[in-house]
Amino acid sequence: MKIDINEMSEKLARDPTISDYDVWRTLKNLNNEIFHIANNNDPIPMELIRWRAVLDRAQSKRGRG
Repeated sequence: MKIDINEMSEKLARDPTISDYDVWRTLKNLNNEIFHIANNNDPIPMELIRWRAVLDRAQSKRGRG
């Protein structure tokens, strides 16, 4: 399933049930997962790249990025 990066990041940025810490921690975990995949010389799934973009934009829209 392809996600709309702008739409999803806007939803996450405006969701009051998700804390700034939740966004930051999830982005950190995702970056760590991507690092481990790359470190093993495996291909990085595009879905992970998209979610990283979503979380990065959501964090920026929250003013914490």
